[in-house]
Amino acid sequence: MIKGIIKKGEYFDSVTLMIVSKEINKIAGVVDSSVVMGTNENKAILKMAELYIDLFDKSDDTDMLVVVSAESEVICSEAIKKVDEHLKQIRNKSDDSGDFNPKSFEGAVKQMPEANLSLISVAGKYAAAEARKALKNGLHVMMFSDNVTIEDEIGLKKLAIEKGLLMMGPDCGTAIINGVPLAFANVVNRGNIGIVAASGTGLQEVSSIISNLGGGISQALGTGGRDVKKEVGGLMFIESIKALENDPQTEIIVLVSKPPHAEVLEKIAAEIKKLKKQVVAILIGGDAKIVENAGAIAAKNLEEAAVIAVALSAKKDYKVDLQKLAERKAKNFVIAQDLAKNNKGKYLRGLFSGGTLCDEAQLLLRNSFGFTYSNTPLNAEYQLKNIWKSEKHTIIDLGDDEFTAGRPHPMIDFSLRRKRIIEEAKDTETAVILLDVVLGYGSNLTPDDELVPAFREAKKINPNLAIICSITGTDKDPQNRAKVKAALQSAGAFVAETNVEAVELCEGVLGECGK
Repeated sequence: MIKGIIKKGEYFDSVTLMIVSKEINKIAGVVDSSVVMGTNENKAILKMAELYIDLFDKSDDTDMLVVVSAESEVICSEAIKKVDEHLKQIRNKSDDSGDFNPKSFEGAVKQMPEANLSLISVAGKYAAAEARKALKNGLHVMMFSDNVTIEDEIGLKKLAIEKGLLMMGPDCGTAIINGVPLAFANVVNRGNIGIVAASGTGLQEVSSIISNLGGGISQALGTGGRDVKKEVGGLMFIESIKALENDPQTEIIVLVSKPPHAEVLEKIAAEIKKLKKQVVAILIGGDAKIVENAGAIAAKNLEEAAVIAVALSAKKDYKVDLQKLAERKAKNFVIAQDLAKNNKGKYLRGLFSGGTLCDEAQLLLRNSFGFTYSNTPLNAEYQLKNIWKSEKHTIIDLGDDEFTAGRPHPMIDFSLRRKRIIEEAKDTETAVILLDVVLGYGSNLTPDDELVPAFREAKKINPNLAIICSITGTDKDPQNRAKVKAALQSAGAFVAETNVEAVELCEGVLGECGK
C-alpha cells in the first residue's frame, strides 16, 4: 500500500526532511517513505524509488510531499500523521536550545561584532544578496550555496578583491581556516602545508591523505569549482595563492583543481612564477607541463600530490615515496585476482558522492578501458541517456546538481546510493561496484550503518560481486575512519586507502573478468 499527501506551501530544509523520513522508516510495517519538497528533481527520485503517486502531479517546488509505502493502509495513515509530530519536535528542540539564533545578517553581526567570516548556506537565489552584505561589512565569505548565477559570482569576487577579502564559493563545500574545519571538512593535523582547491572533495582527499601520512595542514582554502572557468578567470584561486604565500604558517602550497580553462591556467602559472614557496599542483586532466614550466611539481593524481607535499614538508626526496606507490600497484594485482574469482560480470558501476573523485576515477580508468558513461563524462559522447540507468562501464557523481536539487548532498543522505547499490547488484553484468565514503564534519555521522545493510543485500543478490570503496577521512573525524573501515570490511567490501588505490583494484578485477 502506498499513500501520500501534499502539504501546500510548507517549507523545511532538506536535512530536516531527511531526518523525519528516517524516523518514519523506523515504524513497524513501514517499507519505505519519503518527505521532500516538490521539485522536479525530487519527483524523478520518487519515481525511481516507486514512491510516486498521481496526486503529486498537482504539486510544485514550494509544496512538501509526504509518501509512505507500508504493509497496510492503516499503517500508512498513522505514519503520515507522525510526520507533523516529528516536525513539531524539531521546531521545539530548536526553539528551546537556549542559544539565540539571529533572524538576519544584521542581528548576527550585533551578536558577534568581532566575527570576520560569514558562512552562507541558503537557497541559491538568496545567497548573493547575503554575501554582498557580508563583504560590504568587511567579512570574508564562504558560500556553501549553489545555483548562484555566474554573473553574481564574478561581481562578488571582484568586490571581495577590492576590499582585500576572500570570497570562497559559490558551491564551496570545504575549507579549514587556522585549524577550524568549515562545512564538509576533516579533522586533520596542523602543519605547514597550505591548499588552494577549486574542488571540495579533492581538498578533503588531499588533506586527509596528508594527515594520515603524518603531515599537517596550515590553511585549506576552497574557491568553488567555477572559479577556474574562463568566465570567472581564476579570480579567487589566484587571490588564495597570494594569501598562502603571505601566510607565515605555510611552507608548501598544494593546488587542486579540475582542468582550468587555458587562459586561467596561464594566469595561475604566471602567479606560480612569482612565489618563493614550493608548489605542488594536481590539475586533474589538465596540462601538467604548463605548471611544471612555471616551477611547480605536477602530480598525476590526488594521492601523489599529498605524498609529494608530505615529503617536501619533511625535506625528504619525494621520488622514494612515489616508487612505493608503484610497488603497491603490483601487489594489488594479486588482491584483484582474488576479488575476481567466480565473478561473471563485465562492467564497473561507480557511485560517487565526490565530484572530483568521480572525475579522477574516470581519468585513471581511461587508459585501461577507455571512456566511461557518466552524468558528468570526460567525453560528451558518453553522456548517460538516463541518469537513473547505467550503460556498460558507468561512473556517476551523485553530488551533481541534478541529484541534489531540493534534497541533501549524498555525503549526508545515503538513500539514493543505497537504492542504486541494490539495483546495480541485480544486473548480472555488474562485476564491480566502486564507491567513495567521505567522512568529516557535515557528512553523515554513521555511514557504516547506512552502507552495511546495502552491501550485505547486494552480496546476497550477487555473491561474487566485488564491492570496492575508499574512505576519505581520518581516525580523528567524528565517524572514526578505522571504525568505518572495519564495519564495511565485515559486510564484504574491500576498503582501499585512497581513491587511486580503489581504482587500481577495479582495473585488476575488470582485467581478470575480461579474460
